[in-house]
Amino acid sequence: MTLELLKKQGIEKIHSDFEDLVTLFKEMLISIGEKDLAESLPFGTSKTTQIKHHSDEKFIQATGICFELLNLVEENSATQYRRQAETQLGIASTRGSWGEAISQWKEKGLSQETIAKTLQNMSVMPVLTAHPTEAKRLTVLNIHREFYLLLVKKENPKWSNAEQESLKQEIISLMERWWRTGEIYLEKPRLQDERNNLMHYFVNVFPEAVNLADDRLKEAWRSFGFSKELLEWPEHFPLVHFGSWVGGDRDGHPYVTPEFTESTLELHRKAALGMIRNQLIELTVKLSFSEYRVPFPETFLKEIEDQGHFFGVPGQKALDRNPSEPLRQYVNLLLVKLDHTIEETYDLGEGSYFKNANDLAKELRKLRQLLVDLGAERIAKQTLFPVERLVRCFGFHLAKLDIRNNSTYHEKAITQILVKAGFEDSDYASWDEEKRLAFLNQELESHRPFLVSGTSCGIEANNVLGYLSAVKHYIDKYGTDGIGSIIVSMTRSLSDLLLVFVLLREVGLQDVRLPVVPLLETIEDLIAGPDILSDYLSHPVLQKQIKASSTFTQEIMLGYSDSNKDGGILTSRWNIYKAEENLTKVGDQFGVDLCFFHGRGGTTSRGGGKIHRFLDSMPATAMSGKIKMTVQGETIANQFANRLTATYNLEMFTAGTARQALIKSDGHQDAELYDIMNTMVDLARKKYRTLIDHANFIPFYSKVTPIDVLEQSKIGSRPARRTGQRSLDDLRSIPWVFSWSQSRFNLTGWFGMGEAFETFRKQNPKDYSRLQKLAKEWPFFKYLLIQVETNLLNVDTEIMHLFSEMVEDKSTKEALMQLVLEDFEKCLEIIQDIMGESSDTRRVAATENKKLRDASLKALHSIQLDYIKKWRELRAVDSPESEPYLLQLLLLVNALSGGLKSTG
Repeated sequence: MTLELLKKQGIEKIHSDFEDLVTLFKEMLISIGEKDLAESLPFGTSKTTQIKHHSDEKFIQATGICFELLNLVEENSATQYRRQAETQLGIASTRGSWGEAISQWKEKGLSQETIAKTLQNMSVMPVLTAHPTEAKRLTVLNIHREFYLLLVKKENPKWSNAEQESLKQEIISLMERWWRTGEIYLEKPRLQDERNNLMHYFVNVFPEAVNLADDRLKEAWRSFGFSKELLEWPEHFPLVHFGSWVGGDRDGHPYVTPEFTESTLELHRKAALGMIRNQLIELTVKLSFSEYRVPFPETFLKEIEDQGHFFGVPGQKALDRNPSEPLRQYVNLLLVKLDHTIEETYDLGEGSYFKNANDLAKELRKLRQLLVDLGAERIAKQTLFPVERLVRCFGFHLAKLDIRNNSTYHEKAITQILVKAGFEDSDYASWDEEKRLAFLNQELESHRPFLVSGTSCGIEANNVLGYLSAVKHYIDKYGTDGIGSIIVSMTRSLSDLLLVFVLLREVGLQDVRLPVVPLLETIEDLIAGPDILSDYLSHPVLQKQIKASSTFTQEIMLGYSDSNKDGGILTSRWNIYKAEENLTKVGDQFGVDLCFFHGRGGTTSRGGGKIHRFLDSMPATAMSGKIKMTVQGETIANQFANRLTATYNLEMFTAGTARQALIKSDGHQDAELYDIMNTMVDLARKKYRTLIDHANFIPFYSKVTPIDVLEQSKIGSRPARRTGQRSLDDLRSIPWVFSWSQSRFNLTGWFGMGEAFETFRKQNPKDYSRLQKLAKEWPFFKYLLIQVETNLLNVDTEIMHLFSEMVEDKSTKEALMQLVLEDFEKCLEIIQDIMGESSDTRRVAATENKKLRDASLKALHSIQLDYIKKWRELRAVDSPESEPYLLQLLLLVNALSGGLKSTG
């Protein structure tokens, strides 16, 4: 059995499974009196066109559900394919897996000791965010999870006929629940809704996914004959942390109050302690060793007795609950101590509660050592390892909450503070960099605040000082483990970072050493990044932190979205690539490891795509082994909604990080290659800017995309624009990408590259032939071309033309559509030429995927175009009759997103 044959079988399975589900869905519709609707659906063996014996709303919902069924079928098929491939072709056959990574390392002659050391020093952190791209209600996401489990259940080939019929009826029943529930938010979700959604993943998904991913690593390690002693206890495994932005991200989000930040931190802690408590209770069930069968050390028995007396009545109950079973008694006493921690009962003083997760980890290690000394090492690995791993990865904080705001917002805040403090020259925003630095450096010498605590200054200042005070309140009680980074969006200079330290001083956090992190978003900021970092690391504030820590790591966040909106996809990716290299060189000069925080979105335009390919495409030596990565919007459910998919994606993340961390480079930079790339980027950016800088671009964009619909959508708690101004700069990058996707331009994923590559081919034929070779050998270039081609394959020029008909100015429409379409044709041709064969040959799965979706997508677009025209006409005269059309358009947004497997 070859990999190609398995892939072919996988495609056939998708078609077959989807056909079966569509048949059941139609059966369900017919059973509730919707026969005409069932017969009109453009899926199945006979793809009929829409007939008007039902409402468009029902047709939209039914088609949207069919798309989601297809997505679930594809997810399940991918899991089954990986299982089959590993069974027949070996553990290294899964691309990006631990099996592949260890196989490669062994071939390269890397020692198992070197690999083990790298694994122990790794730290990866998926950071969940609530960017407004997840349109589905939490209830519907739960239905999706239920449905996926039924698909997995259906894989069992040994069900009897009666069991198969029962399963079929269960599927039909769930379809009816789904149909009667409705797909999307009809009211804007609250922050609490977004937080509850994330809590589901932190509590119910990630703990098990970490354990299963660990098992994958252990199995790969064992299968290649490596020493088990190098990889057997929790501290030997890569550290997997989790982060969150819900409750901490304030960049353009006016609803994130200091109170919400405080309640989020408390909720995280409560959930983490609850998870640990449940695990300890399960541990007591398993550790039923009797002192009549096991020779426990007297010192251990005496310690239990002393602890029982120390805790008084609760301690005695812990001992009496399991007489003659010392291990259970020991864990019972840990539970008493944990309960004191949860309830914040400190009456008995130190030793009666856990100050932090490390205190509990020490007790668990002591228990582990006892089991090993008793000869029960296997029991320790089976029962204690998961508890130790849980404490190590989730601590008492569950997830680290990042605090993010925009540099401009901070400028407004400090101006208000200076005005209230009586400064004569208080307009900080108008100061040049030299004046700002002089002021900040002087203030950082002092420990006195500007104001008496609690003084009201203005909206921005009150918010900034309010949420930083909430952070201080949490740290004073529990320490810094639950706090991630203080991230400064739109970092343009050193002063943007130093200002945060002055604001931290204002609430008494000047000595806590919270990480203050630049977010480099635009092309100019990415280029300036190395100079900003050099100034930052050489500043006395940072030098003090570096010298005080033997493991100091500087985090740098890289923005994929705004850099794409600013310069197009090629310009964005290449400048991020160079920034990683150049920033790493600066870190090396200061002897500081960098942790890159990749602000990826779900779509390829915003850095999305397969995690292992993304990691492989990074520059050599730019990976310290420490990494953070955002997981946004619908990507959270796509990657982590189901147990095995979550395990797979977590494995891709950790294994890919390890693979990059072990890449060795001679540090030599290929000057000729960089000249080639820089030339192409200059050409591509120039072409890209001819479009978005066109005098009539904004009116054109407003008509040929449903951006006005998206701005009215209920798909996230945040506004679509940072300040509400109607300009391209103020528009968030998420609806920017989302809108082009909805009208099938996908422009953010390719525009500018067609003419750039064609011009380069004509002017530099020799260098162009080198690109054809690099497309096979250089992961960065290969990954970029695959992503761009994916965007091109999802373009539909027929739909593009229909949207363009809504542009009133004929000359503008013709000029800009010609600009776009010419570049599209050039880009499609040039990528095929560089890759050496047609996409139909290379991208069979993508081609088949498109065939399954095309007819139904066109049916939805037909309704969408009709409704947009009517809605815009009615909205222009403020007619209340526009509202029903908006509702239908929001349903269409969701249905099309499912069909395209893409939002923002």
